[in-house]
Amino acid sequence: TRPEPMDIHEILRLLPHRYPLLLVDRVLSIEGQRIRAIKNVSINEPQFLGHFPHRPVMPGVMILEAMAQVATLLALKTAGEVLDDKSVVYFAGIDAARFKRPVEPGDQMLLEVELTRAKAGIYKFAAKCFVGDELAAEAELMCTMRRID
Repeated sequence: TRPEPMDIHEILRLLPHRYPLLLVDRVLSIEGQRIRAIKNVSINEPQFLGHFPHRPVMPGVMILEAMAQVATLLALKTAGEVLDDKSVVYFAGIDAARFKRPVEPGDQMLLEVELTRAKAGIYKFAAKCFVGDELAAEAELMCTMRRID
């Protein structure tokens, strides 16, 4: 299969997230069950006002959220679906989350996610976040798509 890059306009079309919680800047490739994307980390982001003023560090939960957003893009592409105002993708679980190095302003997070299982509307992923060649975080993520009324 050929890689499918995705710019911010396509990401905004597919994900409901907006500033300050949109945490994907570009998809580098989608190949089969794998996706690679980036998040540029800027000192101008609001979480750094309080986490931590003396040494800004990206909160671990936001790294997990970035990986989940990338996983959502992969799930949507895999299922051939587009979210509308009557559908949403929810986190269903996080397992084996590990944080190996801090992510700081000026870093670029490379988010690599692989779909490992899709059954009965539940998607399971193996997700990793790198800064350069260093593993910053990893986790197993689960999500599900639901209709809302």
